[in-house]
Amino acid sequence: MEPIYSRGGSPGQLTRRAQGKQMEKLACDYLCQAGLVWVASNVLYRQGELDLIMLEGSTYVFVEVRYRKSDAYGGAAATITWRKQQKVKWAAIYWLASQDQCLATAECRFDVVAITGLRIEWIKNAFY
Repeated sequence: MEPIYSRGGSPGQLTRRAQGKQMEKLACDYLCQAGLVWVASNVLYRQGELDLIMLEGSTYVFVEVRYRKSDAYGGAAATITWRKQQKVKWAAIYWLASQDQCLATAECRFDVVAITGLRIEWIKNAFY
């Protein structure tokens, strides 16, 4: 197995992008075990990105995944700013439009999976 290098070339350390993908996979697995069904990952628009799109029954769940190594400066959930919420909402609007739906009429919600250290916190209806 090949070593994983960061930008600085330190062996054994993941790049931020690789670490983000790893945390999104962890969050997806966690949500799937809780009964949600995976729809899409890393849906990118100019206005924002959707980390995970899941389905719970007939409800689309747009999931923002946040990670912090420790809670020394606040947990991962504390990093969800109003601006970030707006970017996620705009991306959801564009994605729903591609499905011939709209935010006003589609059954959907915005959740956050906050991973701080080894602790996973699933916040349902984190914002509107």
